[in-house]
Amino acid sequence: MPPLDIRFRRFVSLNTTIRLRDGQLFVSLSDLLQGAPPSILEAIAHILLAKLYRKPIQPAQADRYRRYTSSAAVTEQTAQARQTRGRKRILTAVGRYYDLDEVFESVNRRFFHGLLGRPVLTWSAHRARRLLGHYDAAHNTIMVSRVFDGPAVPRLAIEYLMYHEMLHLKHPVRVRGGRRCVHSREFQAEERLFPEFERAKTLLKSL
Repeated sequence: MPPLDIRFRRFVSLNTTIRLRDGQLFVSLSDLLQGAPPSILEAIAHILLAKLYRKPIQPAQADRYRRYTSSAAVTEQTAQARQTRGRKRILTAVGRYYDLDEVFESVNRRFFHGLLGRPVLTWSAHRARRLLGHYDAAHNTIMVSRVFDGPAVPRLAIEYLMYHEMLHLKHPVRVRGGRRCVHSREFQAEERLFPEFERAKTLLKSL
């Protein structure tokens, strides 16, 4: 067994890392896990060692850790840490071609009766093609990739993306059986109500 150096650190979220260097194991855990029961810390140790040595992770250990981190108390604690410790890079809602504030208000009136409160809206720093859009509940922010800010992008595409992210405002993440449910049945059913739903999804894939 290699010597161990285990420390709790002030991470933004429930980060855990392990690395083997010069015959010694260095483990860093989020300080949000300091109050975790011994069984949870044992599960974390099992998961980290299994990943380091490329061994199978026991389902029971993974389930135990997932249920703990998905509990209401830990989820709220993590969200508060992200809000107070994390930094969100906010640029501008006004693009060269599209104004996200205007798109939001238009979609809000058409599909939500104007009842959704407007979060912080911002274009991404880069023309990201993997993460096209994202709603960050901790910072109440919707980020849209700059890949949409151009005359060649149909209005339908950016309206559908905004509609999808706004549904996250209406249908927050739920925890069921220890698992986070990001796109619930209600979310998916309402998403399909968007006019030209299939065409809009095809446009996003083409972009």
